[in-house]
Amino acid sequence: MHDVDPGEVDAWLRLVTTPRLSRAAARRLLAAFGSAEGIFAASPAARRAVAGETLGAALSRPPPSHADLVARTLDWLAAAPPGSPRALIPLGDPRYPTLLLEAGDPPLLLHAEGRHHLLQASAIAMVGSRHATPQGLAHATDFARQLAAAGHTVVSGLAAGVDGAAHEGALPHAASTVAVVGTGLDLVYPRPHKALAERIRHDGLIVSEYPLGTEPRPTHFPQRNRIIAGLSRGTLVVEAALASGSLITARLAADAGREVFAIPGSIHSPQSRGCHALLKQGAKLVETVEDVLEEVDGFIRDPRPPAAATPALAGESDPLLAALGHDPVGLDTLASRTGETAQALNARLLELEIEGRIARLPGQRFQRVGSP
Repeated sequence: MHDVDPGEVDAWLRLVTTPRLSRAAARRLLAAFGSAEGIFAASPAARRAVAGETLGAALSRPPPSHADLVARTLDWLAAAPPGSPRALIPLGDPRYPTLLLEAGDPPLLLHAEGRHHLLQASAIAMVGSRHATPQGLAHATDFARQLAAAGHTVVSGLAAGVDGAAHEGALPHAASTVAVVGTGLDLVYPRPHKALAERIRHDGLIVSEYPLGTEPRPTHFPQRNRIIAGLSRGTLVVEAALASGSLITARLAADAGREVFAIPGSIHSPQSRGCHALLKQGAKLVETVEDVLEEVDGFIRDPRPPAAATPALAGESDPLLAALGHDPVGLDTLASRTGETAQALNARLLELEIEGRIARLPGQRFQRVGSP
């Protein structure tokens, strides 16, 4: 969606705002019809055959206020201020972040404003308490500054406390910061971060999966956390209580096979208990930024092992489908079987998913669809 196509904008917004349509169901529709526009160009009977009667009926008419949302979005795209380009980035777009494709439930559509290339940068998530201690805020600012100075974009959620301090620490550096928010990009939450959000739009990147005008709701923030974790090679938890959204982000990062780091604190502080729980579960203890860099930079530099010989399946002409076999397979296994990079594999896997030839399973696994 490099050049704004009103018809494409209309179709994607209609897809992501159709009531009760899950992202998994939307991906099945994309696999069946090839594109968002193709879904709505298909006959009602064809849509019902894929989505079922209830969703098929919901897809047959635009959601309430859909025309207003499309007009507002086109105006928003056209009115981007100098130095802060705006874009809609759907699944399949070359700008869609490669690492996010490896997440178990990638968003269908990203709204983005700022330096779009940061979506492909080497990134570290930093999360923590909204009620951080002064020491926690200092740690967040200092670690973010050092990570960005070392060339790693810092990803966080624009929340009060640790998130805001992390963005502040990273912003002055070229690697900068990405803010993933739980509202439409025409709103700022929390309101005291309005000035910070404007700086991020100009010198970093702010992204959301939610349409313009979407107000903050409690359910949005756990959903946003999967994007924070998915964009990042590792997640550093600075301070967190035991019942904390930061621990959700850490769990999502671990589920995605990414590194989890935690800074220890006082055994008497409630804001340290979440980090200590992560350390007991195997997170890497962090005392200096080098503790993060030695893990993440080592991961980036490690060359792929030579491709293992994989017998081709009889009659199978596509080498990736041959490497998949017929059992669920993870991305690392596919990389070792094919010798391909994660970026190349993700691009081809997305094509196969949209073609309806494979299914994306929980835990970064993929499986062929249909009979052997």
